[in-house]
Amino acid sequence: MLRTIIAGLKARTARLVLSSVAIALGVAFVTGTLVLGDAMNASLRDEFAKDARNVDVSVTVDGGSSSGESTDIPGITPETLAKIRQAPGVAGADPRDFQQVPVVAANGKAKPAWAVPLASTEKLREFDLVEGRYPTEDDEIAVDKRTASTAKLTIGQPVVLLGKEESRHTYTLVGTYQQGTNQLSLAGYDHVGLTPEGFQALEPERPPYQVVATAAAGFTQQQVVDNVRQAIGDRGFKIQSGAELTEETLQRVESQAGEFTSLLLAFAIIALIVAAMVIYNTFTILVAQRTRELALMRCVGASRGQVFRGVLAEALVMGLTASVIGLLGGIGVSALLQRVMFSFNGGEGAVLLPVTGTTVAAAFAVGTLVTVLAAVLPARKATRVAPVAALRSQPDSGEEVSRTGVVRVLTAGLFLVVGVGAVVFGMGMDDEEAAMITSGAGTMALLAAVLVLGPLLVGPVNRVLGALPRAVLGVPAKLASANAGRNPKRTAATTAALMIGVTIVSLVTVVANSAKETANAEIDQRMPADYTVTSAVYDRPLPRELADQLAAVPEVAQVAPTTVVYGEREYFTGITRDALGSLFRPTVTSGSLDDLRDGTVAVNADYAKRRDVSIGSVVSFKPGRGEAQDLKVVAVVEGQRLSDGIMTMETSLRFEQAAEGYDSILVKLKDGAVNGRAAVEKVTDPSPLAMLDSAAETKEQLNQQLNQVLGFIWALIGLAVVIALFGIANTLTLSVLERTRESALLRALGLTRGQLRLMLVVESVLMALMGAAIGLLLGIGFGWVITEALSTDTLAVDLVVPFGQIGVMLAGAVVAAIVAAALPARRAARTSVVAGMAEA
Repeated sequence: MLRTIIAGLKARTARLVLSSVAIALGVAFVTGTLVLGDAMNASLRDEFAKDARNVDVSVTVDGGSSSGESTDIPGITPETLAKIRQAPGVAGADPRDFQQVPVVAANGKAKPAWAVPLASTEKLREFDLVEGRYPTEDDEIAVDKRTASTAKLTIGQPVVLLGKEESRHTYTLVGTYQQGTNQLSLAGYDHVGLTPEGFQALEPERPPYQVVATAAAGFTQQQVVDNVRQAIGDRGFKIQSGAELTEETLQRVESQAGEFTSLLLAFAIIALIVAAMVIYNTFTILVAQRTRELALMRCVGASRGQVFRGVLAEALVMGLTASVIGLLGGIGVSALLQRVMFSFNGGEGAVLLPVTGTTVAAAFAVGTLVTVLAAVLPARKATRVAPVAALRSQPDSGEEVSRTGVVRVLTAGLFLVVGVGAVVFGMGMDDEEAAMITSGAGTMALLAAVLVLGPLLVGPVNRVLGALPRAVLGVPAKLASANAGRNPKRTAATTAALMIGVTIVSLVTVVANSAKETANAEIDQRMPADYTVTSAVYDRPLPRELADQLAAVPEVAQVAPTTVVYGEREYFTGITRDALGSLFRPTVTSGSLDDLRDGTVAVNADYAKRRDVSIGSVVSFKPGRGEAQDLKVVAVVEGQRLSDGIMTMETSLRFEQAAEGYDSILVKLKDGAVNGRAAVEKVTDPSPLAMLDSAAETKEQLNQQLNQVLGFIWALIGLAVVIALFGIANTLTLSVLERTRESALLRALGLTRGQLRLMLVVESVLMALMGAAIGLLLGIGFGWVITEALSTDTLAVDLVVPFGQIGVMLAGAVVAAIVAAALPARRAARTSVVAGMAEA
C-alpha cells in the first residue's frame, strides 16, 4: 500500500503542488504574523530593557505609603537626591523625568517632542550614542535618530525649544542617539536629551518622578536597596531593586504588541478558512476522478481502512510540503510588513526575523492539520466506492451531489435564526461597541447560512449571470453555463472561498466610506467656520492675544475662541456666546441656549443619559486644578461631539487651566473676501504653535487616515481573495482533466480550439462572478447592519455604497478569472481529439 501511495503521489505531482499553493499562502500569513509579533516583542524588550540596564536601585514617587495612607510628595527633591547619592554602596545616582517641549522645525512651526535628562553617570544612560557625543553643557542638546532624520538636523546646528509663553531656548546639537534597535516599537516618539541641569531649567519648579542608582563594587542590589530605604525612608516612595524594575518593565511589552498581532491573526484565520475550503474542494474532485482507480484497489484486496489512510497520506504529504513553503514565505511576509511599518512611521530600522520553535511548530501544525482535516470527508467518501464500480464507466461526478439533504437545510435555518436574532438584538442596544460586536456576530452567522445554502443558490445565480454571455457568445457560453451549474456542490465550494473574501472586503469598504461621509457631513454642519486655528502641541494653548489679532484683520468677519476645561470625570468646551448658532451649531433637544450664561452649562445628550441629569439639574464640576463648582443645566444638545457639554467663555475662565490660553480659534471670513487665507496666515505664521486648518483640510486629513486603514485591510483580506482565485484555477484545471474525453467529443462534433478556450474562460468568469456578486450583496447588506448599529440619537451614520470601488472589485474578479483560466484552457485546446477520446 505504501508503494501504491508513493506511485500515486508521483503520478499526481502537478495537481498536488497546485493545490498546495493555497494552503501555503495561508500558512505564510500565520507564520508571518507570528514572526512579526516576535519581532515587535524583541524590539520592545530591547528598548524597555535599556531603561533598567545597570540600574541596581530605583526610587519612584508613589501615590501612597506602605500603610496605604495618601501622601502629598510631588516629586523627588534635591535633598532626597543628595541622600540617595550619599547612601552607602551607591556609586552614582541620577534623576529621570520627561516633559513635552515643542521643537521648532525648519519651517518655523513647532512639533511635539519629549525632553529627557541624560544621566551624568555614564552607566545609567538608557540610550545608545549613534553620532557625535552627549551634551556636557547646559546649552547643548542631543536628539534621537528618528527626530534628526524627520527634522533634517545635523551636528552643529542650532535647535530651538519652546518654553513657557513661547519663550525660545536655543541649543547646539552635539549628538544623536537611539533607544531601541528599530522603529517598530510603540514608544517611537520624537525626543531630545539635555543635561540634568539644562532639563531642570525648562521647568525649575518641577521635581523629577524617579531616581535610579548603580551599586559600588562589593555591594549587592539588596544591600544598596536597604541602605537607600534607611536613608530616605519609604513613605511616599516605591523603592525597587534593579531585578524587580526589569521584571516590571518587561511585563509591559506583551500587552503593547499583543493587540496588533491579534488583529493580524484574525485575518490569517480567515485566509486559512478559505484555504481549507479550497483544499476540501480539491480532494473532493480528486476522489471523484479516481473512482475507478479506488474501485480497482478494492478489487485487488485493499480494505476500506487502507483506502482511507491512503487518501489521508496524500493530504499529509501535501500539508507538510505546504508548511515548509509557508514557513519560508511567512518570514518574507514578516520582513515586508516591517518595511511597510517603517515607511508609515517615517523612519528607518533593522528588520528582525526571530523564528522560534513555537512559530515552526505552528506552521507545521496549522498547515498539516488544516490539510488533513479538509481531506477527511473526501477520504471517507473514497471508502464508500464499491469494487463493482471498476466495471462501470466513469460516472459523472455531478450525479452524486445533485441533491440537497435535509440536514443542510436545517443547519442553514439554524444559522439564519441565530443571525437574524443577533442582528435585531444588537441594533436595539444602546452601547455602540456592544451593538457593533453583537450585530457583527449576527452577520457572520448569516454568512454561514449562505455558505450552507450555497448549492441551492448556484442554479438561480448561474442562470441570471449566464444570460448575457449566452445571448452574446453563443454555443461556447451556453456550454460554459451548463458546466458551471452541472455540479452545484462543487461550484458552491469553489465560489464560497471567493465569496467570503469579497463579503468582508465590501463590508469594511461600505462601513469605512459611510463613516467617512458621515464625519465629513458632521464637520460641515458642526463647524461652519472657514478656518480653525489650533495648537501644534496639545498641552500648549494658543496665546490669548492671537484671537484679538485675528479679529482685527479686515477680511475676517467673526472670531470665536474656544477652550476645554477638564474635570475628574468629564470635560466641557468653553465658547463665546456670539459664536453659538453662527460658528458653533449644536442641535438643542431640550432647554434653550439663550439661557446659557455664567454659571450654567449645556450638556451633551450622551452625558445627560450617562449621569442622569436633565434641565434644572446641578452638576458639580471638579477641574484638574482648583475647587469644585456647581453648574446648572439649562439645555441638552446633540450633534456636538467635542466634549460632554458647552459652557460660556465667562464660565470657563473661572478655572485656572482655561485662563492659560485657547485650545482653538474659529475664524469666519467676510463674504467676498479676497486672499482671506493669506491675511489670516500673516497673523498665525509668526506664532510657532498656531496651525491653520480649513474644513476641507480637516476632511482631507480624516479621509486620508480612513483610506490608509481601508488600504491596509484590503491588503490583508486580499490574501484570502488570492487564495480563492487559486482555488478557481485549481478547480478548473482538475475539471479540464476530468472532462478530457468530453472536450475531445465536443471537438469531434465541431467545436474549434478557440471556442473550447472561450468556453473554459466564460466558465471561470461565471464562477468568479458568482462568488463576487453574492459577496458584494452580503457585504453591502452587512454594512447597512453595522452602520445602523453604530447610529445613535446623537449621530446617525448614513449608508454610503462606493459604487466605484465595487466596480473595481468586480472588474478585478473578472480579470483574475480570465488569468486563472488561461493555462487550463490552453491545455484543453492542445489535447488532440484522438488522445482525448482514448481517455477512460
